[in-house]
Amino acid sequence: MKNPTENPVKSTTNADVNYELSETSARKSILPESVAFSPARLLAALLPNSCLLCGGAAGSELLCAPCRADLPPLPAHACPCCGERTTHGERCGACLVQPPHFTGVSALYRYAFPADRLIQALKYQHRLALAGWFGQSLAQACAKVDAQRIVPLPLHPVRLRERGFNQAMEIARTLGNCLKIPVDRHILQRPRATSPQAGLPLKERRSNVRGAFECSGDLGGARILLVDDVLTSGATADECARVLRLHGAGEVHVAVVARALRD
Repeated sequence: MKNPTENPVKSTTNADVNYELSETSARKSILPESVAFSPARLLAALLPNSCLLCGGAAGSELLCAPCRADLPPLPAHACPCCGERTTHGERCGACLVQPPHFTGVSALYRYAFPADRLIQALKYQHRLALAGWFGQSLAQACAKVDAQRIVPLPLHPVRLRERGFNQAMEIARTLGNCLKIPVDRHILQRPRATSPQAGLPLKERRSNVRGAFECSGDLGGARILLVDDVLTSGATADECARVLRLHGAGEVHVAVVARALRD
């Protein structure tokens, strides 16, 4: 759920009202009633989308049907804790030896082509519409997760200034709206910059993010849904979950767009 202070209410003048009434009348004269009262549908009808992956016609969607069908599915059997592929859906060896601080993972896709391209388009090409699409899809995947607060995985302030937005926050914003769960964007911070995790062995990934996150309040036993774009080794999510639980989180469930799996 958005903080009401984030979106100030725009004042409405008589001119605005008259304009809206005239626009509504015009729509009713040429469009079915179901479309006339939906600006989003009207825009989609006038300006059909091109698929973000292949450039083909996508109608009102971000991707065409063939490209949506190409998104890599998750394995049929996976560890109930971390989401890694297992033979029969049993807990994986890594989680048996060293259980993470989070209780489970909900993901949409395996981190592979073309899902990886979509995530990169969101982060590096500022295709923010994808954040809303991911958030809506995650709301379905997390429908049975009994969470009380949503926490986006934070960026370091320098990285946030460079990128201009936090992709995890943008996904969490829509996810919270769909699930009617408040989004707490400030409770978890990342005051220490870290080296990129890519290419590091698991042990070094864990030490790299150790102490990188801080929690600014008492969570009072709340069940947390931690949101990010990708889960790879799980080291970053585990460190966040550790900090959240130290500050009173009852449990932490991780929601991501894609899960990277071992070959």
